[in-house]
Amino acid sequence: MSSFHEDEICFPQLLNSSCRKAVLPYFESLFTYIILSFICIVTVILNILVVISISHFKQLHTPTNLLLLSLAVSDCFIGFLILFQIDLIDGCWFLGDIICAAYYVLGYIIASVSIGTMVLISIDRYVAICDPLHYSTKVTVKRTNICVCLCWMFSVLFHCLMLKNNLQQPGRYNTCVGQCIFITEYVHVFADMILSFIIPVAVIVVLYMRVFVVAVSQARAMRSHITSVTIKCSTKVTAKKSQIKAAITLGVVVVVFLICLCPFYCIVLSGPESTLDATLTVFVITLFTFNSCLNPLIYALFYPWFRKSIKLIVTLKILRGGSHNISKL
Repeated sequence: MSSFHEDEICFPQLLNSSCRKAVLPYFESLFTYIILSFICIVTVILNILVVISISHFKQLHTPTNLLLLSLAVSDCFIGFLILFQIDLIDGCWFLGDIICAAYYVLGYIIASVSIGTMVLISIDRYVAICDPLHYSTKVTVKRTNICVCLCWMFSVLFHCLMLKNNLQQPGRYNTCVGQCIFITEYVHVFADMILSFIIPVAVIVVLYMRVFVVAVSQARAMRSHITSVTIKCSTKVTAKKSQIKAAITLGVVVVVFLICLCPFYCIVLSGPESTLDATLTVFVITLFTFNSCLNPLIYALFYPWFRKSIKLIVTLKILRGGSHNISKL
């Protein structure tokens, strides 16, 4: 019976050219299917709720929330990409070479967009905390939309050019039918590492270190003067507290993102010739995709407006006329 499983192939009708299926223990394979399916469903549903919330309610049309909207869209795409990862569990690809190429290219683009959006979030919080008096003039909805569009456009153009050989001849690196292989030149991998990982991560770390130093000093200043705060200044204090809370919340999002992202890029850095344990590789990819599921959970934990908007969406109250003008979310 074991020899039968070892000789099992992806396409029985193509005995000489078909790839062989990966031999996985039944419970390991079943567990992987269940975990990835659960992450896929939860990720897509939660991020769609974020997209609907920010898009529908006018009160949520702020620069910071537009960045969260961009992140939610990319996270939603990652949720859909998990479906393709599920298809590759047994080592067989049944969707054709064109879909295989699209899967990898879209994966590169979405990963780049996600980290680019994290850089924009860090810049947004840096200006809000370190230069609050000029925040409303420097960071506007129009400028934020332009930055988000440029982030998406740069990611699409850069990776389409970098991976054009794979797009021009899908399946060119496959050695058998049922395989989904995507190989890039070392120069392209190095450029991607510099532009999509090393520089953005360095910018994020530097900006957030500065943000938290200023946020801590502001929090101490407010605590030391809390007893002498007058009603006239209470609004300013509340605004500062709100900005600091937002910085902390988005800081959690950024830290979780980096924790989930770094192992993935460590595998990329190791190169295609490295011999990594298959289970470790699957775990790292799952960790990277799981981050897209965690972001909406962080919003639900820290943002009252997200919890209230979910309630309005689930109860279908957003279908009422004028619901987009609901305030006090």
